[in-house]
Amino acid sequence: MTTIIRMPEVERRTAMSGSRIYRLMNEGKFPRSVRISDRAVGWIEQEIDEYIAAKIAVRDKQAAQ
Repeated sequence: MTTIIRMPEVERRTAMSGSRIYRLMNEGKFPRSVRISDRAVGWIEQEIDEYIAAKIAVRDKQAAQ
């Protein structure tokens, strides 16, 4: 099942501000949002989890060098 999470949850999970998240999205470095109504967007929870996991993998790879 696909779960969509809203900005406050994305900010909480990533510890980033909304403006930083949108900046990274525009640079192609953060998962794109999904329009869920005329005035609301959300993010696919799994994509956010994968983004976080990738950041952890980079950290662990750098620590192993």
